[in-house]
Amino acid sequence: MRYALEAAQQVLAETQSAVLPLVPYLDSLRWVFIVVALGGITVTIYTRLDDWKRGQR
Repeated sequence: MRYALEAAQQVLAETQSAVLPLVPYLDSLRWVFIVVALGGITVTIYTRLDDWKRGQR
């Protein structure tokens, strides 16, 4: 159990050191994520409607 805790702490420290340089860009990254997610939703809806129109579903 002790080794698992130490390993988890090490992974957390590595993750934190990787994320810290991105802190100034978090607001921009949030908007990029939102745009990408909305794009994916749009493509999914379009393909479902296209399938429905063609009578495949």
